Amino acid sequence: MIQMFDERIVATGRLPLFGFFVAFMITFVLTRVNVRLIRADVRWWFRNVKAGDVHIHHVVFGVVLMLMGGVASLAVPDAYVGLDLAAAVVFGMGSALVLDEFALILHLSDVYWTEKGRASVDAVFVAMAVTGLLLLGIRPLGYEGIAPDPGTGLITRVYVASLAVNLVLAVVTLLKGKIWTGLLGLFMPALLIFGAIRVARPGSPWSRWRYDPGSRRYQRAVRRETRLRRPLIRAKIWVQEFIAGRHDLIPPELLQRRTESAERARRRRLARAAARAERRAERRAERGRARRAERRAARRAAARAQREAVERAERNAVARAHREAAARARRRTLSRVRGQTGSRLRTRAASARRARGRAHRDEPPSGEQPPAQAPGLSP
Repeated sequence: MIQMFDERIVATGRLPLFGFFVAFMITFVLTRVNVRLIRADVRWWFRNVKAGDVHIHHVVFGVVLMLMGGVASLAVPDAYVGLDLAAAVVFGMGSALVLDEFALILHLSDVYWTEKGRASVDAVFVAMAVTGLLLLGIRPLGYEGIAPDPGTGLITRVYVASLAVNLVLAVVTLLKGKIWTGLLGLFMPALLIFGAIRVARPGSPWSRWRYDPGSRRYQRAVRRETRLRRPLIRAKIWVQEFIAGRHDLIPPELLQRRTESAERARRRRLARAAARAERRAERRAERGRARRAERRAARRAAARAQREAVERAERNAVARAHREAAARARRRTLSRVRGQTGSRLRTRAASARRARGRAHRDEPPSGEQPPAQAPGLSP
């Protein structure tokens, strides 16, 4: 094992790269263990680094370490392999700290534990894969071993042409949304051909530019995404969450949108409540106006009825007075008539009595004949 390490790493001059790779992986693992314990609020563990109210993310320390390691690697002469290795280790530590918060730099927001924070883990995995391929001696685009052709320069032109083709294929593969295929294809060009020929992923720039939503290629891309890539993505997410923790917090912008939506909903509820209260107040006011109008109408009707009753009573009194006057007049007339009739009757009765008295006086005594009247004489 030591002999293999000497032959493949030390003898080939890749010892600083090996130190960078090991420091990168160890720092990333320790960083994730640290942040997961901090998130779990373990009592005996460290807390977030703060300066007052400012939370200092570990990307700040990563930038400082990268600067120190990079400048040191440039300043150390080539003969000092140990110092060059130490600079590479410091640079690897800083790179791990920076890439662990790559999503924060990308989105300029604290999305570390959100779904967007998975971009940091993707960046770390890509860095590990590229560094591992370089450590194995695989060079990007096959540049190792190519020397200028002293003759016609045909080999150089072929190499430059193949390099340009590979770069074009890499760009096409990346535009089709195949990040891993495009990056690994820089080391294995056959992957670039495979990624550039196959259909693009739905939602990628190439798909938006070249595929219609109802086209056969777009439907095939959707089916392939559902059948092949989704299980791989779920497996990748499981591995990421196993190593780096669950990214299950609500993103700040989504939280802000939810807060704004809740505030808009609260304002709408308040507006609806105010409108309902205003409508109720209007209905109460209308009912009050209707009741006041009814009371006014009732008072007017009562006053009208009272006036009519008074007028009716007055008319009845006048009519009763008229009837009483007429009755008195009739009684007076009847009394007068009766008096006149009685006086005439009494006069007639007196005349009759007087006549009967004269007749009695003129009758002869009993047994005597009345005197004979002379013939031809009549009274």
